[in-house]
Amino acid sequence: MTNPAAPQQAPTCPRHPDRVSYVSCQRCGRPTCPECQRPAAVGIQCVDCVREGQRGTRMARTQFGGRVTDGDPIVTKVIIGICVAVWIGQLVWPRVTAEMQFVPVLGDTEPWRFLTAAFVHAPSVQDFWHIGFNMYALWIIGQYLEPLLGRTRYVAIYLISAVGGSVGYELLASTPNSIADYARTGWFTPTVGASGAIFGLFLVLFILNRHLGRATGGILVLLVINAVIGFTIPSVAWQAHLGGAVTGALCALVVTAAASPGRRVWQWAGLTGVLALVVVLAMVRYATVQLPFVVVH
Repeated sequence: MTNPAAPQQAPTCPRHPDRVSYVSCQRCGRPTCPECQRPAAVGIQCVDCVREGQRGTRMARTQFGGRVTDGDPIVTKVIIGICVAVWIGQLVWPRVTAEMQFVPVLGDTEPWRFLTAAFVHAPSVQDFWHIGFNMYALWIIGQYLEPLLGRTRYVAIYLISAVGGSVGYELLASTPNSIADYARTGWFTPTVGASGAIFGLFLVLFILNRHLGRATGGILVLLVINAVIGFTIPSVAWQAHLGGAVTGALCALVVTAAASPGRRVWQWAGLTGVLALVVVLAMVRYATVQLPFVVVH
C-alpha cells in the first residue's frame, strides 16, 4: 500500500538528470532545464522537439530556387570588401596589380588571371572613379539580385561572368603583325576591373525581370548608356563588357529555363556547362592564335 505522506520525487531534465526542472515542454510534456529550453510561439519547447519540428519544415525558396534570406546582401558586401582591400593593396604594393591583372598573352600559363582581374582596378587615387563606379553599380544590382537568386547562385553567376569577361577580352584582342607593333595590340595590353562581371549581372537582371513580367525599361537604358561609354572611351575594355554580358545572359537563361521546382537541379548542370563553354573558347583561341615571334613568359 502506497504511503500518501511519502514525498514525491522532483522532476529532472531528461538530457541533464542532475538538474531539477519544474518547467515542462509544451510539445512533449517532459521537464526541461534552462539550458534545454527554447522559446516557442506559445510557452517553451525542449531542444529535442525543436529539432524534430525543423526536420519536418520545408525551407522557403525564391522563384528561382534560392533560400529565402532576410534580404541582407552579404555576398555583395563581401565582394565589395575584397575589391576595396585589393585596391588598397595595389596602392601599397604594385606587384598586386602585376600578378592579378588579365593579359591575354599570359592567360594560357597563368589561368588564375581570368578570375583575379575582376578584383583589381586602376591602381591610383586619381582613378578612384574606376573602383568607385563599379562598386556602386555592384551594390545597386546586388541588393536586388542576391535575395532573388539566393546567395549561392548569385556568387556562382558573378564569378562565371567575371571569367566570361576575361575570355571575351581574349577572344577579341588584336594580335601583332610584327614585333614592332606588339605594344599597341590587345594581346599584350592588360585589363582590370569588375565591369565584365557587373555587365553579366545587368543581363541577368534584365532577363530575370522579363521572366517575372516586371519592368525592364530602366535596365535597358542603363545597358545602352554603359555600352556607349564602353565603345567611346578608349581606356574602357568593351571586349570584357561584351564577354561578361553574353556569359551573364547565358547563365540567366539557364536559371529561368529550370526555374520550376522539379527542374531546379538542372540549374547547376547548366551553369557548369556555361563555365565549360567559356573555358573551351579560351583554349581554342590560344590553340589557334599565331604570333610573328616567340613569346617567352
